[in-house]
Amino acid sequence: MSAQDNRTENQNPDQSPDSDATPVQANAPAKADAAAGAGADPSRGRMSPGKVGAGKAGPGKVGPGKMAGGRMGPKKGGIGAGPSPRANVGGPAGQAKAGGSGRPGNGPATPAQQRPQATLEQPVLPPASPAAFEKRHFGLVISFVLLVILPTFLAGYYLYTRAADQYASYVGFSVRSETSATPTDVLGGLGSLVGSSSTTDTDILFKFIQSRDLVERVNAKLDLQAIWSKAPNDPIFSYRGGTALEDLAEEWERKVRIYYDNGMIDLRILAFDAQDAQDIATAILEEGSILINQLNDIAREDALRYARSELDRAQDLLKTARQNITEFRNRYQLVDPTADVQSQIGVVTSLQQQLAEQLVSLGMLQSNAQANDPRISQTDLRIKIIREQIEAERQKFSSDSDDVALSDVVGQYETLAVDRQFAETTYTAALAAFESARAEAVRQSRYIASYIRPTLAQEAEFPQRGRLLLIIAGFLAVAWVIGSLVFYSLRDRR
Repeated sequence: MSAQDNRTENQNPDQSPDSDATPVQANAPAKADAAAGAGADPSRGRMSPGKVGAGKAGPGKVGPGKMAGGRMGPKKGGIGAGPSPRANVGGPAGQAKAGGSGRPGNGPATPAQQRPQATLEQPVLPPASPAAFEKRHFGLVISFVLLVILPTFLAGYYLYTRAADQYASYVGFSVRSETSATPTDVLGGLGSLVGSSSTTDTDILFKFIQSRDLVERVNAKLDLQAIWSKAPNDPIFSYRGGTALEDLAEEWERKVRIYYDNGMIDLRILAFDAQDAQDIATAILEEGSILINQLNDIAREDALRYARSELDRAQDLLKTARQNITEFRNRYQLVDPTADVQSQIGVVTSLQQQLAEQLVSLGMLQSNAQANDPRISQTDLRIKIIREQIEAERQKFSSDSDDVALSDVVGQYETLAVDRQFAETTYTAALAAFESARAEAVRQSRYIASYIRPTLAQEAEFPQRGRLLLIIAGFLAVAWVIGSLVFYSLRDRR
């Protein structure tokens, strides 16, 4: 052991021999680089006696920088400026840990010493080279130009040079209905008038505007094919179909936009001329009014038909009741059996009164006159006749000439009278309902209330070139990004 080694041990009295294992393991990659640069023998793990930078690999020395007890000496040049290829090369502890790598003639290394030695023997990969522009990058750039920039440029060129201006006409309306109360409701609802479901009517009108029926009606008035074909140099926005109704209905969906919200309908109609757009909007409004009026006619006709049928039924019922009364009177020869009964009751009452008077007279005569007085016999005869008359009148209550009891006759008459009274009441109510329904039919119960009349455009609003161009560019860019990612994912799988 040299004097330098003693100085090293004296400078590190607190460091044990085992403390050198950590720096050796931590600086394993750096040691491998230093060993390769200093000519170390990887097969034996010993330092070559050759020169390393400005310092010599002697016992305990590595270049100008000294290392004692596993500590780095001053970094001055050579390989002493970096991590040492051997930890604690000069001291005894370092020699024991390094397996005598600094001096020849030492014993074999222990397993704990072989692990860092195996780490030093592993090859070190070279660092990554700087990124460079390769051939596949040219493909990406070319595809971006062809699939995004060029189509966007062509779309912008078409929109700003060939796309014709389009004018928009706006119209808004809603369906209103009458909901006023009618006398029919007071009379028990014998006649149902026009319904008041404005929401349902608006739904019907909404579907009608999208139907082929409306397209056919408007085309018959305005010739939609000629209106939408006024831009021959614009093959995208101009109408290129024929006279078939299917082609016009398809173009109708492009040119007529419907917005429906809470029972209100808003329309936007496009045309290459402002006046044509307004004419189409006006025609739609007129045809919608015609449809609502037709619905009114159907509803009113239904209401009148029901009221008329109720009135006819009440008339037939009244006629039948009156006919039954007439037949009854002809059969029994009685205009009013109730009145006849009352008169007969009066006769019987009068006879009973006379009978009472005669009985009183007979009693007075028997008390004051002789037994053979002729007045007594006359009074007896008068009493007998009055009783016979009373009995005859009473017989009339039980039967008539056809042996029918008068009480039965009166019962039949009362039944017929009740039927006639009910028929008269029903007829009165049905007649009032019919008159009310007819008055309601005269008035229009449904109508279209337009809160936006068809407008006449002052300048062209469509096509919205900037917005369309931005949408096209964004869509193409997204499609290009997705396509590139898919291509590279498939390429990496191979």
